[in-house]
Amino acid sequence: MQVSVETTSGLGRRMTVQIPADQIDQQVESKLQQLAQTVRLDGFRPGKVPLSVVKKRYGRQVRQEAAGELIASSYEEALQQENLKPAGEPSIEQTKNEAGVELEYVAVFEVYPEIEQPDLDDIAIERMSAEIADSDIDNMLEKLRKQRTTWTKAERASAQGDRLEIDFAGTIDGETFSGGSAKNVPLELGSNTMIPGFEEQLVDVSADETKTIDVTFPDDYASKEVAGKTAQFEIHVHAVAEAQLPELNDDFARAFGVGDGGLDKLREEITNNMQRELDAAIKSSVKKQVFEALLEKADLDVPTSLIDSEIDALIKKDEADADAVADRGRYEEEARRRVSLGLLIADIIQRNQLQVDPEKVRETIENLAQSYEKPDEVVQWYYSNQEMLAGIQTLIMEDTVVEWVAGQAKVTEKTTTFDEIMQA
Repeated sequence: MQVSVETTSGLGRRMTVQIPADQIDQQVESKLQQLAQTVRLDGFRPGKVPLSVVKKRYGRQVRQEAAGELIASSYEEALQQENLKPAGEPSIEQTKNEAGVELEYVAVFEVYPEIEQPDLDDIAIERMSAEIADSDIDNMLEKLRKQRTTWTKAERASAQGDRLEIDFAGTIDGETFSGGSAKNVPLELGSNTMIPGFEEQLVDVSADETKTIDVTFPDDYASKEVAGKTAQFEIHVHAVAEAQLPELNDDFARAFGVGDGGLDKLREEITNNMQRELDAAIKSSVKKQVFEALLEKADLDVPTSLIDSEIDALIKKDEADADAVADRGRYEEEARRRVSLGLLIADIIQRNQLQVDPEKVRETIENLAQSYEKPDEVVQWYYSNQEMLAGIQTLIMEDTVVEWVAGQAKVTEKTTTFDEIMQA
């Protein structure tokens, strides 16, 4: 077998393979002889069809089958011989396939890039830390209280924090516009769900009152039709309601599934949940910094075949979005980033012989299971589902790479607050 390789572009390769004529001819002859023993043709007894007749009837088909088998087996051998690592599937074309002539085919493909491990000594990583204070827990309890808000009719003018039920009809220069009108809309004053200036002008209005207000849409408003323009809204108030928050007591705790221990037990569970969220946010921050640093350091020529495959995967996630399917270009940058990062991570794993720690896998699964009613069953389910288990192992391997890179980098510790970390 003769193999020659030429570079067609940065990562593009064109590999020509020639298989000796006697090898392909012998394989064709052997297949035809086997076929002659089993083929049924009118006028001949089974197994008595002359080889010349079989060759005439099936020779071309058998030669194509034999060529396909030899191409499949010799392709991998040729890659090993030339020390090539193809990225994606090759495009293969037979260029010679006739009796007495060597079988020749050309395979066109891209190879994986050679990766030089970047110098990591000057990578700067900031690892944040925080203690969960009583005030943080109080704030979380207040959020839970607001989730249980009930509304009662208020026999007074509206104030910040009240909820109104309104109809509104908007015009610009006397003309209506798309999305400018609605009926029976609940609106909590101070929620900032409407454009700036809208809610502020509805403080101190009463039920059954009609009020006209002027509001200017932001210049960067999503609808270009109204962006930067001043609209006039006629608003009719159907009702004003005030918020009623539940008391923080044991009954409140029971509403969140806490039995024995009451409010103190709820605070304990909230603390544990917040700690898990805090730990995850800190880990995520470090991971993001490490990945961004790796991408900045590396100068990779990425195979287009891998980018195309990643674009297909991203589109599949958004397949409900018809525009996304039609516009592959919007995914190219993210796909290139993911492929580049995957290549860098794989190189670090191989170069440094990093391994997944089974104990960390179990610890991660057990932590995930804590949010379910029957954690033990969830753990068993993960270990019985190879796809889900592989997903966890991939996450752990990413964490292992992050820890390894951070170990080479310059890491500074920053003490801050729970809210700052969670909002970062």
